[in-house]
Amino acid sequence: MSDRNWERELAKIDKQLEGVSDDALLPTPRGASPAAAARVDEQRRTTSTFGVFARLVLAVALGVGMLFWPYSARCGVGLYGYLAATGVVVAAGVWTSVWTWRHRAARGHLLALLLIVWGAVLGATEILPRVGYATPTANHPAIWACQ
Repeated sequence: MSDRNWERELAKIDKQLEGVSDDALLPTPRGASPAAAARVDEQRRTTSTFGVFARLVLAVALGVGMLFWPYSARCGVGLYGYLAATGVVVAAGVWTSVWTWRHRAARGHLLALLLIVWGAVLGATEILPRVGYATPTANHPAIWACQ
C-alpha cells in the first residue's frame, strides 16, 4: 500500500475547488453569431422537405427494384451490370443520407443508411463467392466471366 494519506489529499483538492467559481470550472459555450444564425434560418426557410423525401423515395424505389433484377447476374456482362446497379444503390443511399442529414430528417436518414447497407449486402452476395470468402452456389458461382 501507498504511504499517502488520500483523505488529506482529497481534502486539499476540495478546498481548491471551493475557491473557484462555477463559471471558471464550466464555461458556457459561445452561441453562434447573428449572421450564422440568420444564414441557418434562411436555409431552413428556403428548403422544402418535399425535395428531401423525393430523393429518399427515388433511392428506396431503386433499392426495392433490385429485388426484381430482370437479367442474369451469374457471370460476364450481366454480373458487371448488376454490380454497377448495386453501386448505384449505395451511391443513392449516400446521396440521400447527406440530404437527410443536412435537413435534419432523422427517420429519412435512418432509411438512407439502411439503403446503403442494403446495397452493400446485394453486392456482397455476388462478390464474396467469387473471391473465395463465401461458399459458391448455383446462383452465385465462383467465376467472373462466362465460358
